[in-house]
Amino acid sequence: MIARRIPKLLAAGLSLSAFTGLSWAPPKGFNYDEANVPPYTLPDPLVDAEGARVDAAKWEASRRAEVLDLFREHVYGVQPPPPEGMTWDVYEQSEEALGGKAIRKQVKLFVSGNDDGPVLDLLLYLPKNAPEPVPVFLGLNFGGNHTTHTDPAITFNAGWMRKGNGIVDHRATEATRGKAFHRWPVEMILERGFGVATMYCGDIDPDFDDGFENGVHALYPDLQNRGDNFSTISAWAWGLSRAMDFLEKDDDIDHERVAVLGHSRLGKTALWAGATDERFAMVISNNSGCGGAALARRRFGETVERINTSFPHWFCENHKKFNGNEDALPVDQHALIALIAPRLVYVASASEDQWADPHGEFLSAKEGSRVYELLWSEGIPEDAEWPAAGDHLHAEAVGYHLREGKHDVEEFDWDLFIGFAESRI
Repeated sequence: MIARRIPKLLAAGLSLSAFTGLSWAPPKGFNYDEANVPPYTLPDPLVDAEGARVDAAKWEASRRAEVLDLFREHVYGVQPPPPEGMTWDVYEQSEEALGGKAIRKQVKLFVSGNDDGPVLDLLLYLPKNAPEPVPVFLGLNFGGNHTTHTDPAITFNAGWMRKGNGIVDHRATEATRGKAFHRWPVEMILERGFGVATMYCGDIDPDFDDGFENGVHALYPDLQNRGDNFSTISAWAWGLSRAMDFLEKDDDIDHERVAVLGHSRLGKTALWAGATDERFAMVISNNSGCGGAALARRRFGETVERINTSFPHWFCENHKKFNGNEDALPVDQHALIALIAPRLVYVASASEDQWADPHGEFLSAKEGSRVYELLWSEGIPEDAEWPAAGDHLHAEAVGYHLREGKHDVEEFDWDLFIGFAESRI
């Protein structure tokens, strides 16, 4: 069934390589010139629906919820409440993983309470002999848990997998073990005192336009056929919260120091997860671009219309109303950053990733910092300039860096993520 959809997706202008989460050449005909960014005015998250400017008390009492509802209605869609009766099974655990350096746990999360419904497979590494519960980085992966490390003990995910540059319904194989190893420097993370947890996004919801019939969507058909429907990005974010449900109960983990992170479309997901679930102490967006950290109104690189055409399942149906009409959006992505305040947020860009508008990602973090300042927390200063490639700007609660290179996650990124977290989380 999945393979039959490929010609339809190509007709919509989608590059199959977009499904891999790897670097790909952006299409022609889109703006990559700062001089051609149109004039725009950002909606002010600190001005309420009646046009009144809010103070810190009003933001916390009501305005934050109003902004969150605007994103639900117009961008990402609704989410179901936490499932009743969710259970889990730590089906594999080793105290001598990675040559004795780590504790490895593999956990099945039964979101409907039994194995008849969707099963989310969580892989967790913790530093061995840690003196106390440890902080953890949690993120989704693109190709299955086995792709994040060469560890032969990692089990294969049971659901559909990508193959090459397309989407083909097949099972994981040894040939793909450790394929995304460079994006998950587990040993480095462990050496610096953090644990790392990951799940395959396709366990939560397959990344293709299936009419919201598969994954966790099958549990909530009543949340479809509406403008603010339960979208794929909302489903992925909801799945991250289900992982957090488990992490809260694991005595080896400091659940008050969990950072949620993601790259590309999963960076969009991490931001939405951080906005909707305040249990995450830190939120990291890496190269998340349009619908993530980048300001939509800039129309630089990928646009709202392009992303809704290529990936109609990522956002809610109402979001299509803003195709070619970004100025009508009642929010922009700086307000998504603001929803994370006063918790830690980190936005990372890459200099050659023009499709994701790295300058727009920086401006979003800077504009969102105004809410951090309202809540007595230091964000990126209003007069701060966009860092040069290879540089970073770390305020008390908001971090940003611009890495040299393409659309990817590298050790350079992780070094700065960890460094930011070490002194703050």
